[in-house]
Amino acid sequence: MDNLRDKYIDLIANAGSESALEDLRVQAIGKKGEISLQMRELGRMTPEERQVAGPRLNALKDEIASALAAKKEALADNALDERLRSEWLDVTLPVRPRRQGTIHPVSQVTEEVTAIFADMGFAVAEGPQIESDWYNFDALNIPGHHPARAEMDTFYTHRAEGDDRPPHVLRTHTSPVQIRAMQDQGAPIRIIAPGRVYRADYDMTHTPMFHQIEGLAIDKDISMANLKWVLEEFVKAFFEVDDVELRFRASHFPFTEPSAEVDIRCSWEGGTLKVGEGDDWLEILGSGMVHPNVLRAGNVDPDNWQGFAFGMGIDRIAMLKYGIPDLRAFFDSDLRWLRHYGFAALDVPTLRGGLSR
Repeated sequence: MDNLRDKYIDLIANAGSESALEDLRVQAIGKKGEISLQMRELGRMTPEERQVAGPRLNALKDEIASALAAKKEALADNALDERLRSEWLDVTLPVRPRRQGTIHPVSQVTEEVTAIFADMGFAVAEGPQIESDWYNFDALNIPGHHPARAEMDTFYTHRAEGDDRPPHVLRTHTSPVQIRAMQDQGAPIRIIAPGRVYRADYDMTHTPMFHQIEGLAIDKDISMANLKWVLEEFVKAFFEVDDVELRFRASHFPFTEPSAEVDIRCSWEGGTLKVGEGDDWLEILGSGMVHPNVLRAGNVDPDNWQGFAFGMGIDRIAMLKYGIPDLRAFFDSDLRWLRHYGFAALDVPTLRGGLSR
């Protein structure tokens, strides 16, 4: 046993890799290792011999196992030391500007809008991008013959022939989130719902996938006056101007009654948009008082509650604020475009610190 101990302690001490160490483990204490074979001989010994040899063999096996573990840990420490010597990085070096990423204008504007409405007490709500036909249309008081439900305008998911389940669509607006939020939270409620939406359209100002943000406020005595104030405060904060004039034009949306398109006074001098001055008007969003049928779909009693809703395109207001001429460029993944219109990653928009650069 002393010879075995001296042999393996010396071999373990001189092992240069974990694979060599594993080979030694198998040779010594593996199923067919030398020490394991010695332990099998205990059954052939007399009780008196076993009382002497058994403890010595167990002690030898434990010593070899401890030596193997200690050497394995030492090899790991040496490997780590070698990596630390070879894989070094001088953290005092300046950053490389070309490798700095930028925040996409859509992400930036989403954060700006969220910060503004959060200051007015609106929480952010989210929902699935693949919606049932009921949430996307029926619950929003959109009749079956409405053109938005045609396959030329809406992306429907595939259904096998004979499948009688209700159809599903890629949501055409984030309004279904309003229904889900009312069902989950009830009234009163005050939320905004930003997210991706999908429609079958493609040109300089339309893409098959784009981004919207919609707002909803339900309470006992909410009126169009509250809606007007919220939108005025939003426009002033978003475009960072002291004063703004809004114009409400009567319109029709199935989910609001009365409904209104909202224009802002502006000028286009030199091709640059200036909000709050000039003689031009620019439509930026749609709004209105929530239709009673929509409230009922959200399990809210229209005899006791009322509220307003509004919706706008995030991509569109990003184009207006930052002078981006073509919506399609938002999704081209052109690094030059991203470097030009992108935002510093650590410049988080806040009302107090400033929304934009």
